[in-house]
This record gives sequence, structure tokens and C-alpha cells, in this order.
Amino acid sequence: MSCRLIVHERCRRELNEFFPHAQNKVDYTQESRLDRLIWRCRKAVPGRLGHFTFGLLLRMITQLKQRKLVLTTIKKHRIDLVHQPTPVSPREPSALFGLGVPLVIGPMNGGMDYPEPFRYMQKKTVNMGMWCGRRFSNLLNRLIPGKRQAQTLLVANQRTNLALPTCLKGKVLELVENGVDLSVWRSPKRPDDIDDPDRPARFAYLGRLVDWKAVNLLLESFQRVVRQTPAVLEIIGDGEDRDALEAQAKALDLPESCAVRFTGWLTQEHCAARLAQADTLVLPSLLECGGAVVLEAMAMGMPVIATRWGGPVDYLDDTCGIMVEPSSQQDFVQGLADAMIKLAGSPPLRRQMGEAGRAKIQQHFDWDTKGRRMLDIYQETFLRYHQHARSKP
Repeated sequence: MSCRLIVHERCRRELNEFFPHAQNKVDYTQESRLDRLIWRCRKAVPGRLGHFTFGLLLRMITQLKQRKLVLTTIKKHRIDLVHQPTPVSPREPSALFGLGVPLVIGPMNGGMDYPEPFRYMQKKTVNMGMWCGRRFSNLLNRLIPGKRQAQTLLVANQRTNLALPTCLKGKVLELVENGVDLSVWRSPKRPDDIDDPDRPARFAYLGRLVDWKAVNLLLESFQRVVRQTPAVLEIIGDGEDRDALEAQAKALDLPESCAVRFTGWLTQEHCAARLAQADTLVLPSLLECGGAVVLEAMAMGMPVIATRWGGPVDYLDDTCGIMVEPSSQQDFVQGLADAMIKLAGSPPLRRQMGEAGRAKIQQHFDWDTKGRRMLDIYQETFLRYHQHARSKP
């Protein structure tokens, strides 16, 4: 069986580091001056509006380059099936059309807005860009018909399924896009003092420091937590809001024993090592389509506190974590605090939830398990494609 990978040139160094013996099976698309110009324009436009305008243009240019390379690869290496894992957006078109072999796209994940009480966080310009993108997605997918011609479309959840353009013809299957490498995110030996009732509870946040992750609301919640129980909070990650969040944490005037620590960006291995020292992961994100960090914490035998909105709902249940309703900002902040206080006061509950989460990961989200599922999808897609071809007059 021959398998080849086509990716952007910017991935070369990382792929060469982790898969040095597979470089003869990887083809790279090059970056041009035009690409760099569009990227600079994209950086000048705020967040999601930039993603849906200059970002979309750049992704389409890259896809068209990749299409040429895919067609050459199919012919040269006698490829029987193509899998395009991006674009992740359910509405964004695919430029891989007219390949002459079956195409699998996804898993896709999207179709999200902020919870109603937090819609004010979507800027008017972003709302207009999103409205236009959603309004004209059918037209775009007819003009650029890769997704319309694909035999199999993978979606992470029903929300994403409903967000697909209506002009698509392929079979839609549900498959969560995230998985866990259990060789990295493994259940650690917990600290010896984990059951000590006098030890401060250790909470951790892992992710980017941007507004929609709502780390500012987590800090407000943590201030309420330490009024009732000793606790520490480690914030792992970096982003444009870091300076403001550090200033907010200092202004909370917390007791010396109840610190908020900003660790900054870390590699996956170092993130796992830091989580191994924590009791509970907290993810207060308000616009989280996926949330791989939830799965990673579960794999390490940790309970998770997360927003009952978007991606975390696909992973968590009451056996392995606590989901907080984003019903209003005030209630959400208090709900996060109540969940942290509850877990801080019950090491046995944390252990019980952690064990349930670890078992769930092993059963459903291990990359080996997901890999076998993908092979089944490839086989079913290939057979369906050729059965359809034979049935044509």
C-alpha cells in the first residue's frame, strides 16, 4: 500500500524532525511572494474577519497549488483515494475536484456562535463577514466544487452537519476530529500529598490567551474560590491577552499561598508534565469548536471543568467532569467557582472522575482506535465509489 502526504512548505522542519525516514513520501507546496503579501494583509485585519477574507483567499490559493500536486501524485503513484482533512470549516469550499478517485473530506467542525449572553463579543465587522460567508457558502461550493463532488464528508457533531452547504452530494459520517497520543498524555503518578485536606487544590488552564477563551472570567471565578478554600491556578499558554491577564491577576490581591502562575507556551511533553502536577483542568472557553485539551486532561486521569457549549459537550459527561452553563456572565463566573470549590473539597470525587475520563479516552479517542476507524471509512468509500461507477450506463 502506497501512502503519500502533501503539505505546505512551512511544515517541513517539524515533519523532518519527527519523521526523518518518511521524507521520500512527502511533497511540499511552496510559498510565493503573493502568498506572503496576502498573509501580511490578513494579519492587518482583526481575528475572524481576517480568517474569512484574506485568510480564505490564501487558503484557496494554497489548495489550488495542492490540487496540481495531487493530480500529479495520483497519476505517478497510482493513488486510489485522497483524504483532505482541511478545511475544518463545514462551509469553506474544497479545491480538490475532478480527481478521478474518491475523495474523503474532514473531520470538519464548526457552525458555532457565542452563547447568547456573550454575543456582544462578536464585533459587527466579524458578524458581517460571517453572515456573508454563511449566506454564500452554497454558491462558493458550486463554483469550487471539491466538497460537492466528495464521496464522504466527515463531521465532528450534529451542529457541524447542519452547517454544511445544502448542495453537497456525498455521504455524511460523524467522527470527532480530535484524538489523544497516549504515549504523551498518560496517567501520571500523582503527588504523595494529593489526599492531604490541608494542601491547596491545584487548578490548571491550558490554551491560547485570547478573548474568547474567557480566561479573564476564570480569574474572577478563582478570586471567589480562594475566599473559601486554599487553591493555586497555573495558566499554561501564550497569546495577545497575556499582559492584560497578568495585570488582572495582580490586581486580584490574592493571599500569598493562593497564587496565579503564568507559565507561557510549552511543548506537548512539558504541558503534560505540568498537568501531572495539577488536580483539575478548567477550560472556560466560549467559542471552542473542538477542545483537544479536554481529551488530553482526561487521558491523564484528571477531571475537567468546562463550558457547556461547543466542543467540550462532545467529550465530557457528568461522570468525568463538570460543565457550566453560560446562561449569563454573572452566573457563569459563579458556576465556575462553585465547580472548582466542589472538586477542591473532594479528592475522592476528583479521582473517580479522572478514572472515568481515562477509560473513556482509551475506548473512544486513542489515535490508534481512530486510525482503525479511518481505514474502515477509506475502504467503505472506495467500494461505494466504484459500485456507483459500475452502475452508470
